[in-house]
Amino acid sequence: MGMEKVIENFIAYMREAKKASQNTEISYERDLKKLARYLRNQKIMDFSEVTKTDLQGYLKELQKENLALSTISRNIASIRALYHYMIRTGKMQEDPSETLKPPKLEKKMPEILSVEEVDRLLKQPNLNTPKGIRDNAMMELMYATGMRVSELISLRMEDVNLRFGWILCRDEGRERMIPFGEKAGKALLVYLERGRDAFLKKDTETLFLNCSGAPMSRQGFWKVLKGYAARAGIEKDITPRMFRHSCAAHMAAGGARMHMIQELLGYSDLTAAQIYAGFQPEVKNEYSKVHPRG
Repeated sequence: MGMEKVIENFIAYMREAKKASQNTEISYERDLKKLARYLRNQKIMDFSEVTKTDLQGYLKELQKENLALSTISRNIASIRALYHYMIRTGKMQEDPSETLKPPKLEKKMPEILSVEEVDRLLKQPNLNTPKGIRDNAMMELMYATGMRVSELISLRMEDVNLRFGWILCRDEGRERMIPFGEKAGKALLVYLERGRDAFLKKDTETLFLNCSGAPMSRQGFWKVLKGYAARAGIEKDITPRMFRHSCAAHMAAGGARMHMIQELLGYSDLTAAQIYAGFQPEVKNEYSKVHPRG
């Protein structure tokens, strides 16, 4: 079986059996097609013919390209996942990727907004207009929950439970329930009572709509943030991801446990949440005590 077909079958396996996100699928496919091109240049036409030495040679080629360590690590993860799949499906007996080790990554603290900057940002929307009411609800909710922008713009009316202060997040087929605080709850209530109908052009269950009545887009929300950041005098290059990092860092600073941050932000393992440990002074339990707007 040709390498392109193996990659195609592997990506299908990741999608169906492992429930991989679309971003993971795209990255793995790109990485493995790059590996296949390298192997063909080395006169290797099948993944099953690859040796440990071949893969070490490929790793050296990646390092010569001066790629970011995170990119090299992802390439290694893609290769190892492919060979685990090939062994699982009986296409190989020995794993040539087992000695591939990702380079040690320097853990950098994510760039965040201060609590004071978040407060300034959240004071910018004009709550006398439907757009300002909508924007305020989106920003309050994202900061309250740390959800991904893809989750924010995918929210449906049925996902919000104002009575109990919970919201259901969906992203690439995965779901999780997240609590939100009083301020986010009030902002959502005002939006539902006085804002959303102004954007409604036809029946839709999408929670956040743009001026055309269509679902808010990633780019649309990014522009909302950039506009209010400029008005608030925030000079940082603000992004939705920075808002997400700020939520996690501020909760860690309030004493949230790493397991709590992992669950709230939807990380698949605790390692990803550990990046916020540097913001953490001591452990507390309740959400209302650890979130600045809880």
